[in-house]
Amino acid sequence: MTDTDLQFIMTGKSTEERQIAVRHSVGDESDSGKVGLFWLSGFKSDMSGTKAVALAEYAASENLRCTRFDYSGHGLSSGAFEDGCVSDWLEQALAVFDRFCSGATVVVGSSMGGWLAMLLALARRDSKSLKGMVLIAPAADFTEELMWKQRFSDDIRETILRDGRWEQPSEYSADPYVITKKLIEDGRKHLILDKLLVSGCPVTILQGAQDQDVPWQHAQRLAEALPDDDVTFSLVPDGDHRLSRQQDIDLMLRSVKALL
Repeated sequence: MTDTDLQFIMTGKSTEERQIAVRHSVGDESDSGKVGLFWLSGFKSDMSGTKAVALAEYAASENLRCTRFDYSGHGLSSGAFEDGCVSDWLEQALAVFDRFCSGATVVVGSSMGGWLAMLLALARRDSKSLKGMVLIAPAADFTEELMWKQRFSDDIRETILRDGRWEQPSEYSADPYVITKKLIEDGRKHLILDKLLVSGCPVTILQGAQDQDVPWQHAQRLAEALPDDDVTFSLVPDGDHRLSRQQDIDLMLRSVKALL
């Protein structure tokens, strides 16, 4: 992959426009029946991550269309991270999907990207373009269920309500995650785990049993919320949250191939 497939599009309202970085490879344009791939990154992750790059390299080897992008406040896209929220990142995901994924597409989402993938599937269920989804440690409703209710102490919740923000130390980065009141309150508009969901396509969930960020029981709740869909739930006994080891990458690509 080179910078030749890097481009920028504008999304959002005129008063809150964001320049979104997109890497789009067209694949074999002569074969309109080929299924393309669409990558959705996790919270504070970007399209240059190990799994995203591996998916793009696989697509190139198979001459498949592949699209990945950075949310606002992430990677090469404009905006400050703490200004963003689920509504913004979903809006951007839909804009990129609608513009670049006109044909049949398998969506691959990691962590928060798994939540956004489900929200995208619900929003575009009638488009007939979704061929399937591979969700890696899907963090559906994480702002409410994993942060606000489980991990945050009374003191942290009080700080967020009083100051509008709290800096959460990160084991993945030297910089802390800034958790804002806006992020928490906006996340409540998109909660899905207590509903019966219909994505209209096969769903594969890959989950590490040793995941400290998204417990496997949380991911299982998403599988249980899809009783009418063809759902495969694969638990990796020694897998962590990232699932970025070579054997994890291989599992992801096998899952994608199965849906293709």
